[in-house]
Amino acid sequence: MQKDKHPDYHPVVFRDRAAGYAFLTRSTASSQQTIEWDDGETYPVVDVEISSESHPFYTGKARTVDTEGRVARFQRRYGGEGGESGS
Repeated sequence: MQKDKHPDYHPVVFRDRAAGYAFLTRSTASSQQTIEWDDGETYPVVDVEISSESHPFYTGKARTVDTEGRVARFQRRYGGEGGESGS
């Protein structure tokens, strides 16, 4: 990389407070807060609202909500199991 053309890329800890999960990676993000990591080094810490540990899609707790019976209305309108056929 050429000097003075790229942002500072350094180790950063991202912490998901909702799940109590943190991971160390490299990023250009910066923070005034620091944390001492397992290796004894101190790194800047960035708090995030959601991560793979707390997101419903990744935790397997995602659910599809059929609000207002949209599936049933579609089946009635366009024909499907138990619905009328035609217009």
